[in-house]
Amino acid sequence: MVGAFGGLGGHTAEPFTLMWFAGILEIVGGPLIILGLFTRPVAFILCGEMAVGYFLVHIHLGPPLFPLLNMGEITVINCFFFLYLVTAGPGALSLDGMIFKKT
Repeated sequence: MVGAFGGLGGHTAEPFTLMWFAGILEIVGGPLIILGLFTRPVAFILCGEMAVGYFLVHIHLGPPLFPLLNMGEITVINCFFFLYLVTAGPGALSLDGMIFKKT
Protein backbone atom coordinates (compact mmCIF):
# COMPACT_ATOMS: atom_id res chain seq x y z
CA MET A 1 0.00 0.00 0.00
CA VAL A 2 2.92 2.30 0.62
CA GLY A 3 4.03 1.84 -2.99
CA ALA A 4 0.70 3.11 -4.31
CA PHE A 5 1.18 6.45 -2.62
CA GLY A 6 4.76 7.03 -3.72
CA GLY A 7 6.49 5.30 -0.81
CA LEU A 8 9.50 3.02 -1.18
CA GLY A 9 10.70 4.96 -4.22
CA GLY A 10 7.51 4.37 -6.22
CA HIS A 11 5.64 6.85 -8.34
CA THR A 12 2.29 8.30 -7.38
CA ALA A 13 -0.45 7.87 -9.97
CA GLU A 14 -2.82 10.73 -10.67
CA PRO A 15 -6.27 9.98 -9.20
CA PHE A 16 -8.83 8.38 -11.51
CA THR A 17 -6.37 7.46 -14.26
CA LEU A 18 -5.84 3.95 -15.64
CA MET A 19 -2.73 3.48 -13.52
CA TRP A 20 -4.62 4.59 -10.41
CA PHE A 21 -7.45 2.12 -11.06
CA ALA A 22 -4.90 -0.64 -11.73
CA GLY A 23 -3.22 0.15 -8.42
CA ILE A 24 -6.53 0.00 -6.55
CA LEU A 25 -7.36 -3.34 -8.20
CA GLU A 26 -3.98 -4.74 -7.21
CA ILE A 27 -4.10 -3.37 -3.65
CA VAL A 28 -7.52 -4.93 -3.06
CA GLY A 29 -7.21 -8.00 -5.28
CA GLY A 30 -3.77 -9.15 -4.14
CA PRO A 31 -4.66 -9.81 -0.51
CA LEU A 32 -8.00 -11.36 -1.52
CA ILE A 33 -6.21 -13.83 -3.81
CA ILE A 34 -3.63 -14.62 -1.12
CA LEU A 35 -6.35 -15.29 1.44
CA GLY A 36 -8.49 -17.16 -1.06
CA LEU A 37 -11.54 -15.00 -0.51
CA PHE A 38 -13.83 -14.42 -3.54
CA THR A 39 -11.11 -16.08 -5.59
CA ARG A 40 -12.92 -16.62 -8.88
CA PRO A 41 -14.44 -13.15 -9.38
CA VAL A 42 -11.29 -11.38 -8.19
CA ALA A 43 -9.07 -13.53 -10.41
CA PHE A 44 -11.37 -12.81 -13.38
CA ILE A 45 -11.05 -9.06 -12.82
CA LEU A 46 -7.27 -9.26 -12.37
CA CYS A 47 -6.95 -11.45 -15.47
CA GLY A 48 -8.77 -8.76 -17.44
CA GLU A 49 -6.54 -6.11 -15.94
CA MET A 50 -3.42 -7.96 -17.08
CA ALA A 51 -4.84 -8.45 -20.59
CA VAL A 52 -5.67 -4.75 -20.86
CA GLY A 53 -2.21 -3.87 -19.55
CA TYR A 54 -0.56 -6.06 -22.18
CA PHE A 55 -2.61 -4.72 -25.06
CA LEU A 56 -2.32 -1.07 -24.04
CA VAL A 57 1.37 -1.00 -23.11
CA HIS A 58 3.48 -3.96 -24.12
CA ILE A 59 2.10 -4.75 -27.55
CA HIS A 60 3.47 -1.42 -28.83
CA LEU A 61 7.01 -1.97 -27.50
CA GLY A 62 8.05 -4.67 -29.94
CA PRO A 63 6.70 -7.54 -32.01
CA PRO A 64 3.02 -7.87 -30.97
CA LEU A 65 2.85 -11.61 -30.32
CA PHE A 66 6.25 -12.08 -28.68
CA PRO A 67 6.06 -11.15 -24.98
CA LEU A 68 9.75 -11.85 -24.45
CA LEU A 69 10.67 -9.21 -27.02
CA ASN A 70 8.20 -6.52 -25.94
CA MET A 71 8.85 -6.89 -22.17
CA GLY A 72 5.38 -8.26 -21.47
CA GLU A 73 6.25 -11.74 -20.20
CA ILE A 74 5.33 -11.01 -16.56
CA THR A 75 2.01 -9.52 -17.64
CA VAL A 76 1.17 -12.55 -19.79
CA ILE A 77 2.21 -15.01 -17.05
CA ASN A 78 0.05 -13.19 -14.51
CA CYS A 79 -2.88 -13.09 -16.94
CA PHE A 80 -2.75 -16.86 -17.48
CA PHE A 81 -2.20 -17.52 -13.77
CA PHE A 82 -5.32 -15.56 -12.90
CA LEU A 83 -7.19 -17.34 -15.71
CA TYR A 84 -6.12 -20.64 -14.13
CA LEU A 85 -7.47 -19.46 -10.77
CA VAL A 86 -10.78 -18.58 -12.42
CA THR A 87 -11.15 -22.10 -13.78
CA ALA A 88 -9.62 -24.06 -10.88
CA GLY A 89 -11.11 -22.00 -8.09
CA PRO A 90 -9.85 -21.74 -4.55
CA GLY A 91 -8.18 -24.61 -2.73
CA ALA A 92 -9.51 -26.47 0.29
CA LEU A 93 -7.40 -24.40 2.69
CA SER A 94 -8.61 -21.04 1.37
CA LEU A 95 -11.19 -18.90 3.12
CA ASP A 96 -13.65 -19.69 0.32
CA GLY A 97 -13.01 -23.40 0.85
CA MET A 98 -13.58 -23.10 4.59
CA ILE A 99 -16.68 -20.91 4.33
CA PHE A 100 -18.44 -22.73 1.49
CA LYS A 101 -17.61 -26.35 2.37
CA LYS A 102 -19.19 -28.92 0.11
CA THR A 103 -20.69 -31.63 2.28
